Amino acid sequence: MRNTGKATTLESKFPLLAVENNCIISKDADITACFRVHLPELFTVASAEYDAIHSAWHKAIKTLPDYTIVHKQDWYIKESYAPDIAQDGLSFLAKSYQQHFNERPFLNHYCYLFLTKTTKERMRMQSNFSSLCKGVLIPKEIRDKETVRKFMEAVAQFERIVNDSGFVKLERLTEDDIIGTGEKQGLLEQYLTLSREAETPMQDIALGSEDVRIGNKRLCLHTLSDTDDLPNTVSANTRYEKLSTDRSDCLLSFASPVGLLLSCNHIYNQYLFLDNSDENLRKFEKSARNMHSLARYSRANQINKEWIERYLNEAHSFGLSSIRAHFNVMAWSDDASELKQLKNDTGSALALMECKPRHNTVDVATLYWAGMAGNAGDFPAEESFYTFIEPALCFFTEETNYLNSPSPFGIKMADRLTGKPIHLDISDLPMKRGIITNRNRFVLGPSGGWRAILN
Repeated sequence: MRNTGKATTLESKFPLLAVENNCIISKDADITACFRVHLPELFTVASAEYDAIHSAWHKAIKTLPDYTIVHKQDWYIKESYAPDIAQDGLSFLAKSYQQHFNERPFLNHYCYLFLTKTTKERMRMQSNFSSLCKGVLIPKEIRDKETVRKFMEAVAQFERIVNDSGFVKLERLTEDDIIGTGEKQGLLEQYLTLSREAETPMQDIALGSEDVRIGNKRLCLHTLSDTDDLPNTVSANTRYEKLSTDRSDCLLSFASPVGLLLSCNHIYNQYLFLDNSDENLRKFEKSARNMHSLARYSRANQINKEWIERYLNEAHSFGLSSIRAHFNVMAWSDDASELKQLKNDTGSALALMECKPRHNTVDVATLYWAGMAGNAGDFPAEESFYTFIEPALCFFTEETNYLNSPSPFGIKMADRLTGKPIHLDISDLPMKRGIITNRNRFVLGPSGGWRAILN
């Protein structure tokens, strides 16, 4: 049977032009600054700290110019623990301990942030104007150098505000981190293969109307792109019932169910589209007047008018900026039965956030393509909803998995979720961070042990 599907090369459809001064430049003249994000560890953040992180993100985003896209991308990849038993000074028990955990599976977390400066026209494009639908991509020239300079100044302010918070750290990605070297993959290659393993070859990418396949991996995509899918209330943190008691609360970020608590290979994309707020509000004022004139013909028009007026009242009363937002969870598997289970697990995770799970089968290809670093300008505008910065930030994940303590002194413990061994300093490092102000030591030994310690 003859293959009637259209095929083309990745080179002809690739939307990015170059990487200059550690920034990605697209063929549509969009400029993207890329960061690696270091978040606090899981189950270590209190309510006041979550509020401080939320406030830091808000202050930083307020410094960005209009027609900027904030794209936070969290990777959750299943990996196997690889012990380092070749290091010097390991005792027999230490080596046996490491070998016991050899190849133990765990979910590793990588977080990136992309700040893209685009244009008003690009922010309004729908899915049928994606670079995937264009025959030939002709690179455009950046004409307004002053806009680029102001954007880079705003990016520097953004980075400084977030880093000064003390909870989240931004690290600028270099050209080698983005496009890779001969020894390691770059971020772009990792996304196009959906793999962080070294020496993973490029495979065929099938972008269909209802299915996306990368090699043998098939994607399933759940989106939050409509206000009807969202919960009635959101907050910077939520109570984790499994580890909470009547007297104490164990807190996680509001979006934690689609983060580390979703134990499968997936990417959680968070988009904020910073339009011109005044222009958005004027458009809503006009829409409210139209709804008012049509309210006598339909109760739905009357309800829509009331919702629009509430939105406008909130914006004008508290000086809030009108933006658009979108969130999606992209999971994948090379096994059909496992993919079906992933759809159920992802839908359940969104339901835990009191969201309405919506399995997207229409814009999977364009949403995957727009999720590429530096290509957020290709995002289809019809997949976003209007909101304010503060409630949109509640959908950011704000924690990462447990990390080894940098101090050489410590004890071996296990990750609470996966059982992966962790080197933890429970004495000196908490003192340096101000978590504790004093400490006690308990010494257990045979007769004469105290004399040995005192000597």
